[in-house]
Amino acid sequence: MLHLPLLMIGTTELIVIGGAVLLLFGGKKIPELMRSLGRGVSEYKKGINGETDENEKSEHENKENCRDNSENSSVKNEESKKE
Repeated sequence: MLHLPLLMIGTTELIVIGGAVLLLFGGKKIPELMRSLGRGVSEYKKGINGETDENEKSEHENKENCRDNSENSSVKNEESKKE
């Protein structure tokens, strides 16, 4: 069986990739690219955290609605007993 270490990148490969990026984009464009990449990653993280926050909010709202419904039904039962 043949094993190809596709994910194992050494320092030589990183230097070659960095040199190719420098030649392709130039020194002025690389900081802009990295900045936009960082913004994209932070938006992605916010999106993931936002989904969990929405889920937690909906669960919290459901619990409150259940509590309100049970309180309303108990108040109605007490009112019907008084009549």
